[in-house]
Amino acid sequence: MSSPPGSRPAGTTRARRGPAASDRRLAFALPAAALLAALAVWPLLVLGRMSVSAVTGATLNREWEFVGFANYAQLLADPDFTKVVVNTVAFVVVVTALGMAGGFAAAVSVWSGTKGGGFLLGMMVFVWALPPVINGSIWKFLLADHGLVNESLRALGLGAGGVGFLYDPKLALWSVALVNAWAVIPFNALIFRAALLSIDESVLEAAEVDGARPRHRVRYIFLPHVRPAATVLTVLTIVYAFRSFDFIYVMTAGGPGTSSTTLPYLAYVEAFQRLDYGAGAATALLSLVVVVVFALVYARDVRRNEEVL
Repeated sequence: MSSPPGSRPAGTTRARRGPAASDRRLAFALPAAALLAALAVWPLLVLGRMSVSAVTGATLNREWEFVGFANYAQLLADPDFTKVVVNTVAFVVVVTALGMAGGFAAAVSVWSGTKGGGFLLGMMVFVWALPPVINGSIWKFLLADHGLVNESLRALGLGAGGVGFLYDPKLALWSVALVNAWAVIPFNALIFRAALLSIDESVLEAAEVDGARPRHRVRYIFLPHVRPAATVLTVLTIVYAFRSFDFIYVMTAGGPGTSSTTLPYLAYVEAFQRLDYGAGAATALLSLVVVVVFALVYARDVRRNEEVL
């Protein structure tokens, strides 16, 4: 059937609207792209240039001398670098393992929606909302030589001299890791709880009719159902633990010696205590490589879950 006089074919209208719509989308995207470039890309480029330059407190505002990979070579030759890497790996493993296990256990505890579960959920949100500096300061007071934990141990006759949670080289790293895991458990619990709330009620009713005990529900219903969320959450927890700085800074300052120093804290020490900004930038970039790898894994898992849905 022919079109009315003066009318325009539908295909022509669509073709002419296409570029205009594309231009509008581009116009909306440009401010975001410019902001991202200013706040993320440009600082990374400066950090990369600083990592291959000789930059100290005396030369920071002058022309930077190019030294190639000398800062990286100096960092790798440092006898403490291997220890710092081992500290970082141990710290990440403890925080991730306890954070994931504790988060799932807490989610199961508050899943039923009872009054006790509601109170526990509120407390977890409160702990999660505390700034890391405040949270770390509270735990530093609790774990101090005459803090609540040591005084309680003395009252129970378990340690007259107290336990050096924060100043014993064998305990400092583990103490901070436990506190960091404590801080990440509420966030993980909220994500796991959201996954548990999406379980079909008919599945739970069928399990109850079949006489499934709580441990059976956890093993055969809860765990398989939260596995997709757990995969993504594990990556996020690893990244969170790897870049953790606040608790170490507040509680132990990387000490005693380097017993609780991790790569992010070492970057801070090199740049802002020793004023060797080149070495600090090199350390920060090495840390960034690890974070980027896990970020790519996270993006791949999110895309895969979206395709499944």
